[in-house]
Amino acid sequence: MYLPNQKLMERYADVLVNFALGKGKVIKKGDVVYVVAYESAKPLYVEILRAITKAGGHAISRYMPDADGSFNVDRDFYVNAKDHQIHFFAGKYYKGLIDEIDHSIFIESEADTESLKDVDPKKIMLNRQAMKPYREWRNEKESRGDFSWTLALYGTKAMAQEAGLSEKAYWDQIVQACFLKSKNPVGEWRRTVKKIDGMKKRLDALPIDKLHIKGPDADLWITLGEKRIWEGGRGANIPSFEIFTSPDWRGSEGWIRFNQPVYASGNLMKDVELLLKKGKVIRATAKRGAKYLQEHVKTPNADKIGEFSMTDRRFSHITKFMATTLYDENIGGPNGNTHIALGSSFHDCYRGDPSKVTKATWAKLGFNASSVHQDFISTAPRTVTALLKNGKERVIYRDGMFTL
Repeated sequence: MYLPNQKLMERYADVLVNFALGKGKVIKKGDVVYVVAYESAKPLYVEILRAITKAGGHAISRYMPDADGSFNVDRDFYVNAKDHQIHFFAGKYYKGLIDEIDHSIFIESEADTESLKDVDPKKIMLNRQAMKPYREWRNEKESRGDFSWTLALYGTKAMAQEAGLSEKAYWDQIVQACFLKSKNPVGEWRRTVKKIDGMKKRLDALPIDKLHIKGPDADLWITLGEKRIWEGGRGANIPSFEIFTSPDWRGSEGWIRFNQPVYASGNLMKDVELLLKKGKVIRATAKRGAKYLQEHVKTPNADKIGEFSMTDRRFSHITKFMATTLYDENIGGPNGNTHIALGSSFHDCYRGDPSKVTKATWAKLGFNASSVHQDFISTAPRTVTALLKNGKERVIYRDGMFTL
């Protein structure tokens, strides 16, 4: 087993606690941070708790056993649970948790990348639907500016093997992507975010009506929608080099294919292709994981686009496939990457104060609402052309780079 040294873990924890939370601001004295990790991530988990304490915060932690061999708590639940247990939602507990915490950190560390492959995907989707109020409470608190979150990765042997890398090579990508060789990774992140913010401002200044995504694996039109802005580099996800928005789902027309495998809830999907008409997926196919994909798009509003994203290869420090959406949706490489997500949209892509927007107005603006959010990624060469409101066209992304 490869173990990164403690200095790297200290720097990693510093980035997560003192940069990623609060949209780049150091957490305040007395802030409460909810930390969720599996046992594989213990070295990083311990350093995160230390960093929270040193920053004057309080930690509430959830430390879980790996899904490894005969120990698979999540699979055991889905195999043994009756309908009333699949639909159970501990509302008082989760409402109290959301009321208590100011931030959350989740450490991804898969000990088995296909831990739920034999589970009926319908059960997974129904359980996620039951948890929808919790996510809505989180989103409402985040919209008020009272909550922030981040995701990060602790590399495991299983993930490295799935990516076709040694554990050392896998961790080299994490270290490189998160600036952990620097004596001041937080400073490196702030400089990178400044560059990303500059590009976001240029995108926001364009009067975009529609986007045309064209390439060997795509011919898709997306309507940007009213009151939209672009987001990225905000600390929610470490690393994050992508720039994304939540378009008006009703204006999606065309087809798109994805050359990157997708790992979702312990399931693997490969060679996913989607056909959209009048904003909805009317055909979804996959050479592997088709059953899971079908259950996803049958989940309420999960047949609609909630996100469109582009990653500039000049920003990204990820150069290899990592077998996890967190990294693969940020990969640089020769063509960068473009991806969409089916399911819930991001309210922080609203131009204005999202805390003052009602559910009816979100729906009127075409922001999608769903209990799930699943990214699908391609690193194939694509050109993204903006059709402006004055009728002119402008290429905004080509050869893995923004052209603004």
